[in-house]
Amino acid sequence: MTTSTQGNASQKEKALPAVLVLEDGRVFHGRSYGAVGETFGEAVFSTGMTGYQETLTDPSYHRQVVVMTAPHVGNTGVNDEDPESQRIWVAGYVVRDPARVSSNWRSRRSLDEELRNQGVVGISGIDTRALTRHLRERGAMRVGIFSGNALPDAGTMLAEVRQAPEMKGANLAAEVATKETYVVPAIGTKKFTVAAVDLGIKGMTPHRMAERGIEVHVLPATATAEEIYAVNPDGVFFSNGPGDPATADGPVAVMKEVLARKTPLFGICFGNQILGRALGFGTYKLKYGHRGINQPVQDRTTGKVEVTAHNHGFAVDAPLDEVSQTPYGRAEVSHVCLNDNVVEGLQLLDQPAFSVQYHPEAAAGPHDAAYLFDRFVSLMEGQRA
Repeated sequence: MTTSTQGNASQKEKALPAVLVLEDGRVFHGRSYGAVGETFGEAVFSTGMTGYQETLTDPSYHRQVVVMTAPHVGNTGVNDEDPESQRIWVAGYVVRDPARVSSNWRSRRSLDEELRNQGVVGISGIDTRALTRHLRERGAMRVGIFSGNALPDAGTMLAEVRQAPEMKGANLAAEVATKETYVVPAIGTKKFTVAAVDLGIKGMTPHRMAERGIEVHVLPATATAEEIYAVNPDGVFFSNGPGDPATADGPVAVMKEVLARKTPLFGICFGNQILGRALGFGTYKLKYGHRGINQPVQDRTTGKVEVTAHNHGFAVDAPLDEVSQTPYGRAEVSHVCLNDNVVEGLQLLDQPAFSVQYHPEAAAGPHDAAYLFDRFVSLMEGQRA
């Protein structure tokens, strides 16, 4: 929910006053960054030191105000190659020290200019370390950013923040997903066809599959099982996306049909939560979530520890140390976060289906988890054999 005034030459030269107001009443004063106006969302923090362009364009951040913990943001500007979707999805943006100059040969414009062009209201010059510590102690909460020469009084701003919708109970996947099916062709020789249910998919994800000879048919979030199987898939993929998985009854019902047919299945992030629900597990909201590109996760099937990219505020409630009986056979937790023991992956032991809570496409981020796409390929090869 954003109301903005597009920037002009005078705003480029001198930032206007800005205020960030949290729903518990804490206030931070700074300067406008990006568009001038007001915006509301859930305040979350990202610990990534690079990849801000991919973060901004990740549909999973829909209706969230992202606080960057790295103090200096915008130094490489904005290019036309790295966006993960066709627009910025964050509801607002919070930085400490925005770069005054963009220094990269691929840069086409400054980050401040891109935010203004897309009407994204931000704030700079605040103590993001103090704000991050506050969110860690109190939890993610609603927030508003207000900027301009005529700001409302503190009581009015706080009242508006508290009227904004909460993330818990939000059904957002259909708002960010494609409305029409499209195809990402295989790179080189086509080996498999995958039906990918778009719940907020990032552009790099079908590209990673295409690199492995997979033709990816990206379907809307509302796709039915009949529409999925109309493309004659060798495997089915459920993507990342925003919102509360407890509201995703439609995708859960479709996944149950896929599981019943024993088609090779792979899910990431929101797709992991959908698999959890399909197997009979619950989901819950984390205190402040995992967001960034430096989260340690252990693959329990190999014992290997990976540094991974994350963006999730909800998690699956499944037993960590026992095999569970489900309507589709035995299931177990395959990956776990080493910071807080949150479930980071699930796998079925009696049929070809697995998921992870993090982002193996690594845009941006480390490449430790790229093998998961190869694991998906192996499932499809095994099913074909």
